[in-house]
Amino acid sequence: MFPPEGKTGVVKLLAVLVVLLGWTSGCRAAGLADFLDQIPLDQVFPGAERLGPPEGSPAAAPALKGDQVLGWVFLNSDWVNAAGYSGKPIQVAVGMDKDGRIVGAKLLKHAEPIVLVGIPQKKIEDFIAGYIGRNVLETVNPASAKGPDIVSGATVTVMVIGDTMVRSGILVARAKGIGGQAPPAQAERRQVDFGRQGTASWDELVGDGSIRRLHLTVGDVNRAFAERGDPRAAQRPEPGEDNDDFLDLYLAEVTTPVIGRSLLGEREYQALMSRLGGRPAVLVMGQGRYSFRGSGYVRGGIFDRFELVQDASTIRFRDKNYERLGDVAAQGAPQFSEIGLFAVPEGTELDPAQPFVLQLLVQRPVGALEKVFITFDLTYRLPEKWLKPAAPAPKAQAVSPVAAAPAGGEALWLRIWQAKAVEIGILVAALAVLTLIFFFQDVLVKRPRLTAAIRWTFLAFTLVWVGWYADAQLSVVNILALSSALVTGFSWDYFLMDPLLFILWSAVAAALLFWGRGAFCGWLCPFGALQEFVSLVAKRLKVPQITVPWGLHERLWPIKYVIFLGLFGFALYSLATAEHLAEIEPFKTAIILKFVRHWPFVLFAVALLAAGLFIERFFCRYLCPLGAALAIPARLRMFEWLKRYAECGKPCQRCANECPVQCIHPDGRINPNECIYCLHCQTLYWDEHRCPVMIQRRLKRERRAAMSAPPPAGARPAEPPHGGT
Repeated sequence: MFPPEGKTGVVKLLAVLVVLLGWTSGCRAAGLADFLDQIPLDQVFPGAERLGPPEGSPAAAPALKGDQVLGWVFLNSDWVNAAGYSGKPIQVAVGMDKDGRIVGAKLLKHAEPIVLVGIPQKKIEDFIAGYIGRNVLETVNPASAKGPDIVSGATVTVMVIGDTMVRSGILVARAKGIGGQAPPAQAERRQVDFGRQGTASWDELVGDGSIRRLHLTVGDVNRAFAERGDPRAAQRPEPGEDNDDFLDLYLAEVTTPVIGRSLLGEREYQALMSRLGGRPAVLVMGQGRYSFRGSGYVRGGIFDRFELVQDASTIRFRDKNYERLGDVAAQGAPQFSEIGLFAVPEGTELDPAQPFVLQLLVQRPVGALEKVFITFDLTYRLPEKWLKPAAPAPKAQAVSPVAAAPAGGEALWLRIWQAKAVEIGILVAALAVLTLIFFFQDVLVKRPRLTAAIRWTFLAFTLVWVGWYADAQLSVVNILALSSALVTGFSWDYFLMDPLLFILWSAVAAALLFWGRGAFCGWLCPFGALQEFVSLVAKRLKVPQITVPWGLHERLWPIKYVIFLGLFGFALYSLATAEHLAEIEPFKTAIILKFVRHWPFVLFAVALLAAGLFIERFFCRYLCPLGAALAIPARLRMFEWLKRYAECGKPCQRCANECPVQCIHPDGRINPNECIYCLHCQTLYWDEHRCPVMIQRRLKRERRAAMSAPPPAGARPAEPPHGGT
């Protein structure tokens, strides 16, 4: 049991967390009403005398001259997803007259780093001014609409601004009935038929439109830049023959059963469905001299060369929404230089049963720091044979979108659990074995060789099966997502979508009360297992091991707690930012993506493993935010399973010297916050040839046995001393 002061510290920490969660629950994104006193009416709606009170939800405020309504003023982020490169909304006040024409606009708030530290704000304001006079009702397809020239160096930022100004204007026009606009009819809505079975070849999928193609030649691109009207771009044509390939791009929606199973394979398709939580996903395949991933991927941030557009919604992808694939499973599929699987981000919507557009951005340098951009569109529409009439929406009860079954049957999470019954059984069996190991550890540790064999076997299972096969690596991101869900609206359905992660987290939560964080960190963490195998190889190769001086070690291990608290603080401010910063965990690179990732991430993960060659479990000791997060509630554990002698630390230091993570204080106490429960100290505790206490007990026992043993048969009695009788 922990001491009273430990309880007090835990209570204080929980109180702080409750206050923080309560504070964030009261926070909300600023809307039009919050900006009314900041909107310069002469810039946003020239000619209007005042703004009336905001109406509707989302809100739009009437622009008034006397009692006459001239049009409407609205905030783009109230109507559409306006998140920029920073992950926070770029908020622009837009004025639109009763004919659907944008009459003014003003950038009110943003957190775009490139604008804050690099691009002059005036360039962004000039870009916004380029939309004044544009009629949103004349935009048949917003994805194809041409706006002002994109500002070099701030591609994503200005794309978000331009798109959201137009799309929010369309939605306001529909809401206010401008130009005869009205919300789209729902009578003919369709949905994906998830009951379809089977697979198809590449040629069959291309032939029926399940895979769509955008083929651009060098000539196509050069002509497009020439027609753009910028002579600088026309004077710098793409080198090569006109019929040379520039980009051969293919697009498919892969949550549709036959398409997904054909392109990904059965196992990958099932794994994808278990991760998505009811969200759609698309497969983008390309080859040619132009990369569809673009420079945003290089930075580990947003993909800035393409986006998906459906109706008035724009979907942009970040690194966490992306998985790189090596090949396509469909029979007869060609080889591609780039294959990306993109899951629609949480909080955005894409209806795969309705047409959508992939908008490709192609750039051309026209100066040392300046580029010109053009766009190409690839329209995607699922073939009718993969669809069925949409079920009518329930009237009396709202259902979580991930809870609803896609085929109108059982809940989706339950279908996923049924599909993963074998994997669930294996994981539950492994957890049962680990529980038996811990409960009967006193029997096991008396056999050091058996203990070592069982531990290395279990670590191999954790690394290969739990990590590389099942992708069940827990992460601090899961904790941040849970805290966000508690604030924004908790639903079990979202956490049940991945059964292996759910079971693991449940097991770890229970283990915290019995054994602390060591049950996970020492046995169930795939990256921790990888570190131990790396250390084992290093020791076998006689790589010199560094023992960190205790005083320095005590000052280094709190770093991981600082990292966790920093991530938690960022999560309260922006979950997307916190998830991006959580890349300090190399788990995604080393375990989930198996080192198939861009080189900066791979280099970082390899550097941490290289440090582990000299300092065992270097990352676990000093940097792991997940270990820190688990150590905090582990202070509530109810039992002390690790045995110690009074002589431990005074004077014996053997356990402390041999502890692989230096969690034993010089006075013999075990720090449960740092212990990985490897049981090495317990094998020493019972070892009659290595533990000084047990050695003394063995020697005493042997002396008593020798003194009490009868002399061997036939032995002569001892001669009396000289001169005795």
